[in-house]
Amino acid sequence: MDTNQDPHDSVPYPSFSYPDTHPDRLATMAILHGLNPTPVERCRVLEIACNEGANLIPMAYAAPTSEFVGFDLARLPIARARERVGELGLKNLRIFHSNLLDVGAELGQFDYIVAHGFYAWVPHHVRDRMLELCGELLTSNGIAFVSYNALPGGHLRTMLREMMQYRVKDIEDPVQRVLGGVDLLRFVTEGRPEGDVFRPLLEDQLKRMEKSGPSVVCHDDMTAAYHPVHFFEFVEHAQKHGLQYLSEATMPPPSDPCYRPEIRSAIENAAGEDIVRYEQMLDFVRLRMYRETLLCRAECVLQREFSMQNLRRLQFASQVTASAAQAAGARAFTLPDGSKMQSTHSGVISLLQALEAAWPQALSFDKIEPHLEENGIKLEGAGATLLLRLAVAKFIELHAWRPALAGAVSQRPRASACGRQEARSKTIATTLLHGKISLDDAVLRRFLILLDGTRDRNALLDAMKAEFPEMPEGDLEAGIDPGLEQLFRAGLLEA
Repeated sequence: MDTNQDPHDSVPYPSFSYPDTHPDRLATMAILHGLNPTPVERCRVLEIACNEGANLIPMAYAAPTSEFVGFDLARLPIARARERVGELGLKNLRIFHSNLLDVGAELGQFDYIVAHGFYAWVPHHVRDRMLELCGELLTSNGIAFVSYNALPGGHLRTMLREMMQYRVKDIEDPVQRVLGGVDLLRFVTEGRPEGDVFRPLLEDQLKRMEKSGPSVVCHDDMTAAYHPVHFFEFVEHAQKHGLQYLSEATMPPPSDPCYRPEIRSAIENAAGEDIVRYEQMLDFVRLRMYRETLLCRAECVLQREFSMQNLRRLQFASQVTASAAQAAGARAFTLPDGSKMQSTHSGVISLLQALEAAWPQALSFDKIEPHLEENGIKLEGAGATLLLRLAVAKFIELHAWRPALAGAVSQRPRASACGRQEARSKTIATTLLHGKISLDDAVLRRFLILLDGTRDRNALLDAMKAEFPEMPEGDLEAGIDPGLEQLFRAGLLEA
């Protein structure tokens, strides 16, 4: 990467909201580790290489009493970002064009710093300055988020990248370079015989690229600079700038080898109490390709074992839908992604049903405590274990902050102005929970745009009839309440 040019001006990198980068997620992980992060509702956030602000703008909109700053080397994305900020009238967000090497203490101190999709794709002196800047600008209880391609799994992507780049070495057009590289990868994959050990690995990477699209592949696989690192190398680099490893942005999924007793025991025997050595050895077992690492100041004292005391400081939510199960006394719970769980445990059933009724709002620990105690779950023992297991399985969400979500669908529902703005030009909108909702359905997309708080259901129907005169009025009317419920549960309706 030439630090004097703006590469995203020629190849726009698709810019979305990334839930793992939200200060709510960072604060939650910090609290679980015994820290006292600045509350999200009164914090300062910096995003390095913010592109067109699609990640930062929804944050600033949903947390109007906090302050947000972002910059990027690419001029055109910054111009688009500033236009969006002006349209929304955001006074708590500053976005500007700059080279990372040219910014410093004049920006002030930040409680949360985000550098997503940056560290592994720039020359060494640039990523060194990025970590140095985090060391300079983080508050005493601040948290930094840094994502990067990791080794040993990154070796596979390096191999594919080298093949693709050789294939297109004489092609200058960025999009044609991506298409040519992916065509070569498809050719190589199809050339492997059935049953070949390499073919599934190649097919998996090919699916990733085809799903991501040319812009992402251009950034992730075809840039001039590409430096995946071992976890221990990244941590050693951060330590040089007064930072230490806190955790990853999310807890490992249920399938992770860290939950297998035989693997955990063997690695603990080899690593002792060295968390970096422990995580690195796990990465060897995982063949890990990518990390989203959280850093804090070296002097912070961390608690590696999660406690009920820290869980009490959090909020709890769940997107489950409950239904009857075949087994007597059991209930089935399903997440939007199709994940399912059945339980006969009265405490689990009571807890998840309460969270289902509250969604998209979160409940404080005081609100969920009775569902545990009244069903015989001891809070200081089994209670903490149960909550963490449900969190790992994604059947409950842990939060440190509550956005201003609607408690119900009102007479004149108002959707997030930020989401409505995105819907006018994109097929994805960011929710107040910093998630994404697909707007491939043109009817739903237009319906969202109409939810500016001035229309009741009759006025919404009239507006939709004008927008879609070819659709039967009965179909449009029948879709009003389900559409409102869908957007409400997505977290797009404001209080």
